[in-house]
Amino acid sequence: MKIYSGRLGLQQRVLPSYRVPFFDLLASQCEGGMHLFAGSPRPAEMIASGKTEVAKLTEAKNIHLFGGMFYLCYQQGFVNWLEETDPDALIVEANPRYLATSYAVKWMHSRGRKVIGWGLGSPSVSGFRKQRRLSFISQFDAMLSYSQRGAEEYAALGFPREKIFVAHNSVSPAPEKPNSRPLTVDRVTILFVGRLQARKRIDSLLRACSALGTNPRLLIVGDGPERAALESLAKEIHPSTEFIGAKHGVELRPFFAQADLFVLPGTGGLAVQEAMSYGLPVIVAKGDGTQDDLVREKNGWQIEPENYGALLAAMKNALSDIARLREMGKESFRIVSEEINIQKMADIFVEALNSIS
Repeated sequence: MKIYSGRLGLQQRVLPSYRVPFFDLLASQCEGGMHLFAGSPRPAEMIASGKTEVAKLTEAKNIHLFGGMFYLCYQQGFVNWLEETDPDALIVEANPRYLATSYAVKWMHSRGRKVIGWGLGSPSVSGFRKQRRLSFISQFDAMLSYSQRGAEEYAALGFPREKIFVAHNSVSPAPEKPNSRPLTVDRVTILFVGRLQARKRIDSLLRACSALGTNPRLLIVGDGPERAALESLAKEIHPSTEFIGAKHGVELRPFFAQADLFVLPGTGGLAVQEAMSYGLPVIVAKGDGTQDDLVREKNGWQIEPENYGALLAAMKNALSDIARLREMGKESFRIVSEEINIQKMADIFVEALNSIS
């Protein structure tokens, strides 16, 4: 475990409950303590907010402006919070839509202190847009990227490669031991965990299960606006579907333990890493780059989003060899045990902090 000797300030637009374990762990690795500044989400986002125990949380007043591609957020009281907590270093979300960030960076730099940006990356752009993005990230003294792809995008934009650190996006601690599963099964169990909304493409998962011809058991854990429509579709095309409802934390354990394969056919979803911690092979749709580091040929399949044919082909391939599927599950466990977990993530954050001290 690496240690940062100073006092850390960290800004987030919102504090989702799934981030609390990571922030408390990071705070425990800061000798001077850690202060967290975060506000409330918009009601439509349906983000479950959390409360930290080790990190000292101050609630920001988020002023949400416009929506969609024009969305902006101003966090009232950001500089006042800096004056009160007086951090030696600051980590902020590297998002130009957050209007108070540049004021905070100027406050820190005027006192000879450093600021690290933390973000997903920056997809390829050119001309004026590229210059604007580079101007925004150039104010930071180092960058933390969620993924290797994100790091490459920051480097391609012009940020110094030696100042970019990859802290693989993680929400779970390293698992202690893998689940034991039999080498033969009479009927496979497929698991989905997440919000029941259109972008998750659960309708495609239902159709694929129906088309397999082996009548697999499908467990859908979660709730959301699409639940009624999905239940109706399931009755029509795949009655071997069980809608479990929303479950969190330890409530999820029995469902991960029962499953043979985890499938996330749409965008988003942090449950992939948790599934891997239970020794499950995974099928996921390609997204922002965080999946690239988690899902590899030895433990799963990445498919193009919105591609039903690719989903069905991957599921047929996965279920054609149960012995191979079990070996892939062991590799999933190894990845999150040894490479990608919140302890590894916290250590990279501390490494970045120490590099600018």
